[in-house]
Amino acid sequence: MKVPRDVDADKLITIMKRYGYVVVRQTGSHIRLSKTLDNKNEHNITIPNHRPIKIGTLQNIASQVCAMNNLDIRKFYLEL
Repeated sequence: MKVPRDVDADKLITIMKRYGYVVVRQTGSHIRLSKTLDNKNEHNITIPNHRPIKIGTLQNIASQVCAMNNLDIRKFYLEL
């Protein structure tokens, strides 16, 4: 499946909030999101606040989020 090319940080953060991620902090142009997976583990991911997000960066973020949440990456891309 082709990776969406016009995704900005706001849109990606909105999608990730649906999966339980919350914005923890922002340093410069990078936004840190976090999700508690169980009582001990936490998944942190940093998203650049760019418009649009580069394709390779988006692929890396999507693959990490899908792996940690047992999601199909095609379904994730369709939501973008």
